[in-house]
Amino acid sequence: MNEFAANKFRTEKDSLGEVQVPVDAWYGAQTARAVANFPISGRRADKDFVLAHVQIKLAAARANCQPNWLSEQKRDAIVAACEKILAGEYIDQFVVDRFQAGAGTSHNMNSNEVIANLANVALGGEKGAYKPVNPNDDVNMGQSTNDTIPTAIRLAVLAKLPRLVAAVHSMAAEFGRLAEREKDTVKSGRTHLQDAVPTTLGQEFAGYAWTLARCASALEAVRPALCEIGLGGSAAGTGLNTSPDYPARVAVELAKLTGEPIRVGQLVAQMQSMNDLARLSGEIRNLALELTRISNDLRLLASGPRTGLGEIQLPPVQPGSSIMPGKVNPVMFEMLNQVCFQVLGQDAAVSYMVQAGQMELNVMMPALGSALFDAMDWLTNAMNAATEKNLKGIVVNRERCAFFIHQSVALATLLNTQIGYNQAAEVAKESEKSGRPVRDIVAERGLMSAADFDALVLQAAHGVGSGGGAG
Repeated sequence: MNEFAANKFRTEKDSLGEVQVPVDAWYGAQTARAVANFPISGRRADKDFVLAHVQIKLAAARANCQPNWLSEQKRDAIVAACEKILAGEYIDQFVVDRFQAGAGTSHNMNSNEVIANLANVALGGEKGAYKPVNPNDDVNMGQSTNDTIPTAIRLAVLAKLPRLVAAVHSMAAEFGRLAEREKDTVKSGRTHLQDAVPTTLGQEFAGYAWTLARCASALEAVRPALCEIGLGGSAAGTGLNTSPDYPARVAVELAKLTGEPIRVGQLVAQMQSMNDLARLSGEIRNLALELTRISNDLRLLASGPRTGLGEIQLPPVQPGSSIMPGKVNPVMFEMLNQVCFQVLGQDAAVSYMVQAGQMELNVMMPALGSALFDAMDWLTNAMNAATEKNLKGIVVNRERCAFFIHQSVALATLLNTQIGYNQAAEVAKESEKSGRPVRDIVAERGLMSAADFDALVLQAAHGVGSGGGAG
C-alpha cells in the first residue's frame, strides 16, 4: 500500500487481528469486517431502527450509572454521543447491510463503536483507541445482541405505527366524506360482476371507510404487546453481567425517551419468540388485502371511460401511454396494488423467519425487522399518495350511474311487493326482450308513475322498506 492510500485508513485490532478502517469513519474494526463480509442488498439499516438502537444505548448508560458499574464521566460522554445521533448527526455511519450476521451482532457493534468513538473524541481521545470508553465494556454494558436487537425492532415499529395508522385514518376519512356526498347517488349494485339490485355510491364508499377504520383499530390493538421488552436478558435471557435492577431501570429510561409505556416482559421469551411481531405483520397483511380489494374496485368503477363502467373518474396525474395519445390510466391505485402485493410477500417472509427461532434465540431478526419496516413505510407512503393525489379528487359521473341502473333488469325485483311477482316477471321479460328500461315499461302500463318508480329505487338503494334497512 502506498503512502497516499495508507493515509485513507487507520489500523484497528479485534480478536481476529488487524483491520483497516477508513480514517474518517466513526465506526471501527467489527463494523468494517461486516461491511466486507456482507455486500448483499446495498441497503443500510432503517433509520427508525438506528435511532431506536441508539435510544437503548442511551437508556442503558443511564441505568448502568451505579456504584462499581458505569462512572458518571462515561455515562455523560455516552449520553452526549447518543443525543447527537438522535438529533440526526452521524446517521451515515451506520453502514452494515440489512442482511448480516444472525441476530444482528454486526449492527449492535456498529452502534457500540460509533458511540464509543464519539464519546472518546469528546473526552480528548482518538478514534480507534477506545479509551476511556470501550465499545463492549461500557457502551454495551449489561447488554447483548440477543436483547438489544429485538427491543430495537419493537421500538422502531412503535415509531412507525402512528404514521401508518394516520395514513389509514386519512384514507378512511376521505371515503367517509365521499360517502356523505354521494349518499343519494343511486347506482346498480353488482354481485358476481353481474347486475344486482340498486345501491348507492355512498354506501359503497361507506363500506370502504368502515373497513379501513377497523384495520386501523386492529393495528392499534397490537401496540400494548409491542411495549413489552426483553432488555436486561443479556445473553440467552439469563441476565448475565447486568447491573442491579437493570431491566426495570432501563425500561423506565426508555419510556421517558420514547413516550411509550415500555415495561419489562418475560426476558427469555422475548428472545425466543417473535410472536408479537408476527401479529403486527398479520394485521399489516390484512390491511394490504383490503386495500388491494378497494383499489381493484376503484379501477373497475373508473374503467373506460367510454367503453367501461366509467361511474367515477380518477384525477389524471400523468399521461397513460407512450403510444396512445390522450390515454390516462388509474396509476395511483395501480401503484397501491403493487405495494400491497409486495407487502403480502414481506408478511410471508416474516412468517418463515418467526418460526425459524431455535432454542434461546431467533437469529433471523435483522431480516425480520427489515421486512416489517419496509411493509410499514411502503404502505404509509402509498396510502398517503393515493389519498392526496387521487381519492380527494374523485369525480362521480352521476349520469352514467343513472344510465346503468335503469338498464338493469334487476330493478323488476323491486316490484314484487308493489304489483306482485307475476306482473313483475312480465315486466322483466319485456325489458329483457326489448332492451327498454323497467321504469319506462312500468309507467307505460300504468302500474306506477315514473316519479314513484324513481322514489322506489332510491328507497331500495337505501334499504328502506326491506324490513331491515341499511340506513
